Amino acid sequence: MIDRRTFVIASLVAVAEPSCSRTVSAQVRADGVSRMTAYAFAFPALSGGDLRLAEFTGRPLLVVNTASLCGYTPQYGGLQELWSEFRERGLVVIGVPSNDFGGQEPGGAKEIADTAQHHYGVTFPIAGKVVVKGPNAHPFYKWAAEARPKEVPKWNFHKYLVGREGYIADVFAESVDPTDTRVKTAVARALAAS
Repeated sequence: MIDRRTFVIASLVAVAEPSCSRTVSAQVRADGVSRMTAYAFAFPALSGGDLRLAEFTGRPLLVVNTASLCGYTPQYGGLQELWSEFRERGLVVIGVPSNDFGGQEPGGAKEIADTAQHHYGVTFPIAGKVVVKGPNAHPFYKWAAEARPKEVPKWNFHKYLVGREGYIADVFAESVDPTDTRVKTAVARALAAS
């Protein structure tokens, strides 16, 4: 349970810093130790506003950096299949467009939506385009790189599976199709965890 002082301080920080919507905010455990989870982050939403991961607290997340002009772009279809199969059980798939690898996401929101939603029939949440590597990486990707420094995105369609507790449960390279048995098994395991 969070003590009153911690709650008041967190409330004051939230009021004083309204620009935190896309930046990191820590969760504080009862013992006062700050433990960052994926649910502390938000991405700009492709359709505008923010895609706040806190809205999915307690649900496994598959966060995938995407691109429209990549050889792996057909994985959008596999991601949609995974979303269709597991969303009723709680899985959330989130596409995160990035132009970091080979300049393969040069367009804006309209072009990204045309590829993902119209060409591949994607219905899962899509973020606005962000940086996923290096010093200017989005805070989620900096957090993930700190948690799993040897498993950072090396190309488009890298997949982070976040468990119900908000920590990275598994990582899949871009070459691993979303419908691969390894991904489905990891998702099922994350969904079964309480």
